[in-house]
Amino acid sequence: MDNMIEVKNLTKKFKSFVAVDNISFDVKKGEIFGFLGPNGAGKSTTIRVLTTLLRPTYGTAKVGGFDIKKQQEEVRERIGLVAEKIILYDRLTANENLNFFGRINRMAPELIKERSNKWLKRLHMEEWRKSLVGTYSTGMKQRINIVRALLTEPEVLFLDEPTLGLDPQTTRVIRDFLTELNKQGISMILSTHDMLEADFLAHRVAIIDHGQIAALDTVENLKKRVKGVEQPTLEDVFLEITGKEIRDIATGRMPQSGGPRPGGGVATNRVR
Repeated sequence: MDNMIEVKNLTKKFKSFVAVDNISFDVKKGEIFGFLGPNGAGKSTTIRVLTTLLRPTYGTAKVGGFDIKKQQEEVRERIGLVAEKIILYDRLTANENLNFFGRINRMAPELIKERSNKWLKRLHMEEWRKSLVGTYSTGMKQRINIVRALLTEPEVLFLDEPTLGLDPQTTRVIRDFLTELNKQGISMILSTHDMLEADFLAHRVAIIDHGQIAALDTVENLKKRVKGVEQPTLEDVFLEITGKEIRDIATGRMPQSGGPRPGGGVATNRVR
């Protein structure tokens, strides 16, 4: 199997609003696929569809060779999700969080412990495992959040703004870790507003705007599209394609307090 993800004519509507409009792309096995776009362009909606949190209105997609509509359980067994919102409980320790999410994924206690030890050490969080997550900095929480997503050692990792709001040191640790992880064969979809991050990590980049794929290529080839700029950056590419006008988006929802709900859709890698 050359492609880990295959998306064909995927569309997602919310009543009359078309959030994702007839998009097609693939993610190769072992690839980091950058997914860029302005606010409200359809990035997060696409990720939620591919992780089976939302059903598509039209079109098809396969993850790991399994259909996202007909074989949801098989898809969930093969993916990990690092969502924009950190999926952890503040009133539990790191150990307790990881045990909880591991058990939701029907993992044996010995396996949860083994994998927790491995990933906590790799992300320099071993000494904090018995501390309440609510006492952590944002960067510490995100590293535990990544450990949670890796407990099942998924074939595909979905990352939605994984370094948003983090300090440069933590950002570098996470980026280097993702590069290492990818070298071990894990495929990734990376959604980010950080052009440097996409340039550093992604093998190919898709730019989505108004729900449609506006460009898809290697970063090097995309930069060739920018005329009149010496040594253009990925940011120059992004602004050339999507324009320089600010995209202000109101969600229409008030923020809710509290952590994720037990048994909720995003509370587990398998996204029940």
